[in-house]
Amino acid sequence: MGQHHARVYRELPGVDLVGVYDVDHDQAMAVAEEHGTKPLSLDGLVETADVVSIVVPTAFHKEMAERAIESGTDILIEKPLAPTSEAAREIVDAADEADVTLQVGHIERFNPAVQAVSEFADELDPIALEAQRQGPPVDRDGDDDVVMDLMVHDIDVACALLDGEVTAIEATGTAGGDYVTASLTFDDHVVATMTASRVTAKKLRNMAVTADDCRVDVDYTSQDVTITRRTEPEYVAADDGLRFRSETLVEQPTVNNGEPLKEELSSFVESVREDTEPEVTGEDGRRVIELAERVRRELDNELVH
Repeated sequence: MGQHHARVYRELPGVDLVGVYDVDHDQAMAVAEEHGTKPLSLDGLVETADVVSIVVPTAFHKEMAERAIESGTDILIEKPLAPTSEAAREIVDAADEADVTLQVGHIERFNPAVQAVSEFADELDPIALEAQRQGPPVDRDGDDDVVMDLMVHDIDVACALLDGEVTAIEATGTAGGDYVTASLTFDDHVVATMTASRVTAKKLRNMAVTADDCRVDVDYTSQDVTITRRTEPEYVAADDGLRFRSETLVEQPTVNNGEPLKEELSSFVESVREDTEPEVTGEDGRRVIELAERVRRELDNELVH
């Protein structure tokens, strides 16, 4: 993923890619050569750059963040922010104390389809949210389970679109923990149900919001949004008497399709330039991890019983 961050930074106007760091020097050399920059030591990078992306295994996020914060370098940390909510809190507090901008890389917030829904989310009276993030086993190394790797995306989007605090969580899992379904109940009784899987043959990336007067469907992959509404049912006169009629109206809002990663890094750079709050704050990232930990505890309780 880090090489994609390097590519996007090089493409952003007004941004100079001054270097990359990787513990694997050969990898750093290859990425640097491909994107017209140079490999640097970790200290050299955080001391030279104004902003850095931290795109390493989650277990090393806190260590890397602390090095950058000590240098006063603004940081974007790929999701999840940290392996635990406690470590996340320490990162957030350190960044606040040092007046360092901290953004968390919850990339689905910058999916054009999600951004389109965000524009009219305040007009909805939601009842429920459903999310599916499923696919076959991944072909990459990682230390995060399916909740911290996949489900955190949908936890973050749900928290961004729905108001209120989560008051209850239920979770169940199978396939050795690689297939997990969780239900989060908010204090306004809205229920968000999400499934994350690494053992599903078909790749699914979608979300639906059921509201009082409509259903909003989001396809993350195609970046499409569909709104389905039902008109008031009525009886109409016909030659053979009265007939019942009910119509369904389907709307497709305009979505300005684009690359979510480019939108994410553009937003990060802009928040640094303008000294404004990032779109996805460190506190947002910490809250997601706290909720993910609660999902894990529910799974553990299920196994015990």
